[in-house]
Amino acid sequence: MSARELPYREAIREAIQIEMQRDPDVFIMGEDIGSYGGIYKVTKGLYEEFGPERVMDTPISEAGFVGAAIGAAMVGKRPIVELMFMDFSLVAADQILNQAGKQRFMSGDDFRVPMTIRTQQGAGGGVGAQHGQSLEALFMHIPGFAIALPSTAADAKGLMATAIRMDDPTMFIEHKTLYAEKDPVPEGEYLIPFGQAAIRTEGSDITLISYSASMLPTLKAAELLKANHGIHAEVIDLRTIVPVDWETITASIMKTGHGVVIHEAHRRGGVGAEIASELTQRTWGTLAAPIARIGGLDIPIPFSPSLEAVWHIQPQDIVNTALRTLKK
Repeated sequence: MSARELPYREAIREAIQIEMQRDPDVFIMGEDIGSYGGIYKVTKGLYEEFGPERVMDTPISEAGFVGAAIGAAMVGKRPIVELMFMDFSLVAADQILNQAGKQRFMSGDDFRVPMTIRTQQGAGGGVGAQHGQSLEALFMHIPGFAIALPSTAADAKGLMATAIRMDDPTMFIEHKTLYAEKDPVPEGEYLIPFGQAAIRTEGSDITLISYSASMLPTLKAAELLKANHGIHAEVIDLRTIVPVDWETITASIMKTGHGVVIHEAHRRGGVGAEIASELTQRTWGTLAAPIARIGGLDIPIPFSPSLEAVWHIQPQDIVNTALRTLKK
């Protein structure tokens, strides 16, 4: 399969475009996604190609248009809903968690909700405490959803196409700082299964587990560990947190005996706690040290760029944690 370099945002757009061309039941709706092309220009050009009946601008009413998408999905459509910021998912929390996530189970499998909720999250650009949160752990906690958090453009395309074709609701969480990042993306139809992690760097001394934009400092930390300390880290990109590829990360921890889980979301109650706890149970007896976790500070994200920079996880933070875990 041939590939060419595309930015993350264009890879997502290409996946949506291909799926809309392939399946007339696929449509997209959200705030400013039509002629404006979305605030991060992910949907640019789709309105011109597919028209207002399949690229629908909505009022500022997340609960309203998420509810409309749930209804459309229950009668056979495959809606893609864009929430402008992940923070706004809380406005539609009842629709998402109590309605979309539970219809299949409450109806005895008579109704399914093949709906993809696209949104973006994360600190960056001084967007502040109400527009930069990472809330994936809230949705991981409630059953009924698959959750993808791609870190590369290729993964964004492959996981988006898979999400649209799934027969149950999916949260597809992008990161605002990744939209301009480029890497080779396969042409044409391209699918990546959910629950299949990627080993980005092989190593034998310690396992670093991350996803989404936190993969960038994690990969840099692995380089620093090797260059400055002779430590070979295995770096694993989860890609999806529901389902989790336990087989891959368990095998890695059993090989290295040490692990660190890294994510941008607040450390307290984060995905890292669930991953570390489950891995400890799965690998007890082979661990050389407790699995560590790194997350954002447990304070609202600062608006000030200088304070926001302090709040962010830096590669050296990961290096220091890895060294403490290895007791070096």
